[in-house]
Amino acid sequence: MREYNFSAGPAMIPTPVLEQAQSELLEWNKSGMSIMEHSHRARHFMEMAHNAEACLRRLMGIDNNYAVLFLQGGARLQFASVPMNLTAQSKVANYVDTGYWSHKAINEAKRFAQVVQVAPTNEDVLHPERWQWSDGAAYFHYTPNETIDGWAYPFIPTPPDDIPVVADMSSCILSRTFDVNSFGVIYASAQKNIGPAGLTIVIVRRSLLQYAVEGIPRGMHYQSYAQNQSLFNTPPTFAWYLSGLVFQWLEEQGGVESIEKINYHKSQKLYDFIDRSDMYVNTVPVSCRSIVNVVFSLADETLNEKFLQQAKENGLHYLRGHRDLGGMRASIYNAMPEEGVDALISFMIEFSRLA
Repeated sequence: MREYNFSAGPAMIPTPVLEQAQSELLEWNKSGMSIMEHSHRARHFMEMAHNAEACLRRLMGIDNNYAVLFLQGGARLQFASVPMNLTAQSKVANYVDTGYWSHKAINEAKRFAQVVQVAPTNEDVLHPERWQWSDGAAYFHYTPNETIDGWAYPFIPTPPDDIPVVADMSSCILSRTFDVNSFGVIYASAQKNIGPAGLTIVIVRRSLLQYAVEGIPRGMHYQSYAQNQSLFNTPPTFAWYLSGLVFQWLEEQGGVESIEKINYHKSQKLYDFIDRSDMYVNTVPVSCRSIVNVVFSLADETLNEKFLQQAKENGLHYLRGHRDLGGMRASIYNAMPEEGVDALISFMIEFSRLA
């Protein structure tokens, strides 16, 4: 029996996807070899890659005005790639600091652009009417879902003057619906809702491909990949294949709209229990609570290690919060079944009774 992985990433992958990959591991599509053994420029791999991209486009409603790139390097590489690819005409970039990962993105972007934070104070983050926008900014960057803080943006910010919106969707892509046309660039590392670690998805409006700074490394230039169907270099072939299976599984679940309802139901069930409890605490404002990363703490933090050890003994893994925040975190991405959330709640009830 598979146990429940509440890690923020690498996260659970749907069991039917793993079973299909297992059945195809030695031979893919009657080709005589595994998909990971095929040349990335051969017909078999190209067929798989095309189908995976087409499936992702259907799931997210991505039209041909956008290039979909299958890259490597994770979101951290995109913290640098974004300003390198977008600031040829203006070195000014607007950011909003919503937590741990947006702060990391800001610090990296400062190496390549003049970063201006639009929210003057933390209290202004949820009040865009108070934001101070830069004239002629190359783009605006935000993080819709902060995995460490358990905090999610309740709306899509709309900058003035058609400033392109850039979003780090590593933890929320495919978990809820977004209008892709509201964004200039979306990027996401794969190991939460897409597939195994090693793959990074970048969705970029084609009209923005002309704004890379001079001298950008070709391996970081979006245009290099857009012109070569993401095959500028050898891609992470097996991660691409497995992610394609996840995209197919999502379509079988009814698409992103259906999975969003399931995710909301799962998270609400856990939040409702925490809110009623005297032993567990969540301090994130209700309007900003993430539906995929539920953070909480024990009222008596001396019980933390006991809680984690007993949770593991009950098949509930990786519930420790991030080292910089402490407490607990239950990441309940798309592949986490409702039964996993029920098992966690049952354990929390029993633990509070016996502690």
